[in-house]
Amino acid sequence: MRVLICSTGLAGHFNPLMPFIDAARSRGDELFVVVPPSLLSVVKEIGVTHSLSEPPDPALSKELWKHAARVSHAQAARLLDGEFFGRLTTAAMVPAVAAACDSFKPDVILREPCAYAGAVVGVRRTIPHAQVAISTAQTEWSVIDLVAPILGDFEFGMEEVLRSTHYISRFPSSLDPSPFPNTLRYREEENHEDVWRDAAWATTEMPLLYVTLGSITGSLDTAAPTFRRALEAVEGLGVQVLLTTGHGFDRKLLGPLPEDVHVEPWVPQEHVFPHATAVLCHGGSGTTYGALAAGLPIVFVPMFADQRTNARLIAVAGAGVVVDVGRKSEPGFRTIEVDDVPRIRRAVIEVLSRGTFRDGAQRIATEIQGTGSAQDCLRELEHLTR
Repeated sequence: MRVLICSTGLAGHFNPLMPFIDAARSRGDELFVVVPPSLLSVVKEIGVTHSLSEPPDPALSKELWKHAARVSHAQAARLLDGEFFGRLTTAAMVPAVAAACDSFKPDVILREPCAYAGAVVGVRRTIPHAQVAISTAQTEWSVIDLVAPILGDFEFGMEEVLRSTHYISRFPSSLDPSPFPNTLRYREEENHEDVWRDAAWATTEMPLLYVTLGSITGSLDTAAPTFRRALEAVEGLGVQVLLTTGHGFDRKLLGPLPEDVHVEPWVPQEHVFPHATAVLCHGGSGTTYGALAAGLPIVFVPMFADQRTNARLIAVAGAGVVVDVGRKSEPGFRTIEVDDVPRIRRAVIEVLSRGTFRDGAQRIATEIQGTGSAQDCLRELEHLTR
């Protein structure tokens, strides 16, 4: 099978596609990837044949993201889901996806949900296509309400297309029931190569708390105080702390750190989880799924996008605690404020001391392990090409 993979430029959007790249290679499928320039180093590193789309208009994009940080969550969703991904990114990507279809002639297009160009070109070329989830099913179902009118400017009838094509999720059904009628589920395969086993945070006998606020937080103006307050919340709890900040952050801004705090720009989370006892994170889907698959309880400090939805689902399932941070900050992109520090600290102590949270995470991990593989999903999609 010839598989064309499309992604927008955020790492959190591309990462869920990686199991399908690995699965396609294992099956002997032919692969072609279309991404914006921001992911060039990633596709080069994994060695997949690719082409680059134009990035969305830089000036307009910067203005949209800046505006989104100053408005309510609902208004930010309209700006980012609708205007940035639905309009700007789709317009930028359609020519490259169309050219890839003409030259590569794929049997199926596999895209992350915000790479709408894959769906638009799939309809135009009558090529079967499917979307690999980056968020919860209900969140992505509701986003279609925002983007469908905009995508109608590219191709007629896109709302029905987006709701009826195959939807592939790594979250288990008990945690994330899906309104999409054609839903497939998969688990991410474990990576047993522990190249970080000699790191100081991996060799300690003390419990390890993994702290991560994703790849975007480190690039924001509020990054340094946010990280410092997160570390203040867990100081002196008798645990080792690993904080990952993202590559764009200067760790010198954190000042002197205790010996039990370790800071890295990035560590593959699958290499951290086997050593960790619990996770403190913003609630991004990738971190949330990875922690649950490893049976780790989570303290959530949601800041933007779908993070609040993810956090509430896990809290209801008994695998974590949500701390509503940034109540005095602007509503679109929240940050950790001084008043949030003691509340985060209490939540971390609760999750570390009560085994019920680990039990809840372990129940979800067991369900995830019983889910099918990315190869199973590709075999199902192969039926669409016949």
